[in-house]
Amino acid sequence: MAMRAIHITNGKRRDAEVAFDAQTLTRNIRTVLKNGKEKQNVRILKSTVNMDDEALLKEFGSWDKVAQALLDSDPEIDMEITGKKLNQTHRLWVDKNNQIVYRVNLFRTLFNPDGSEQDHLDINKLPSNVNKEFPLQWTGRMFSRQEAIRQFVFTRSYQLRHINGATFDFLYAMAEELHQKDSLVMVGGGEKGKDPVLLSRGGQPYRAFLEGWIREDRYMLLLHLTDIELKTPEL
Repeated sequence: MAMRAIHITNGKRRDAEVAFDAQTLTRNIRTVLKNGKEKQNVRILKSTVNMDDEALLKEFGSWDKVAQALLDSDPEIDMEITGKKLNQTHRLWVDKNNQIVYRVNLFRTLFNPDGSEQDHLDINKLPSNVNKEFPLQWTGRMFSRQEAIRQFVFTRSYQLRHINGATFDFLYAMAEELHQKDSLVMVGGGEKGKDPVLLSRGGQPYRAFLEGWIREDRYMLLLHLTDIELKTPEL
């Protein structure tokens, strides 16, 4: 997998462009069937849009008639295609009439705890900000490891890697400071470091944290991303 570039600062406001990539976890345990053969994941076709609830209601006119049709002839099942194995699939966007649409604007709506709308964002126009003019900022806001795992749900993690000797020293020093403080530091995008982190154009915005370890002359620096914060419910 090719590594991507990320522009980031350290605690002294010095910046550098380094590489980052996702780590694929491998398992030493494998699952087999009773006969010892490897299991296989298979996608099965359940139904098509012509057999969903709205299509049946449109065809029969009322839910009572739909219920009777289900008892009489099973119109929600097509014996020719139901249960068919699927190979390659593609995601398509459709309108309310199940017609394919080709120009789609995606929006992300944020809500307040009381259910009112907080913000409405056109995510198609939000560019990536991990390799831009303004580097990701080391904010200095620290969270102990214990505090971080109890407050946030980290949905993605990436490893930062050096690309030469200078960036090795740059990243090692960052990992060393975090290791000694046993903490994670929040990083942010934009000119003031207050914007969420976006890895790709139109992607999910995340809050980002750096975590580091060192062992002799080796280091590991991880960028954790989260869009879920755990809060104590109000009683």
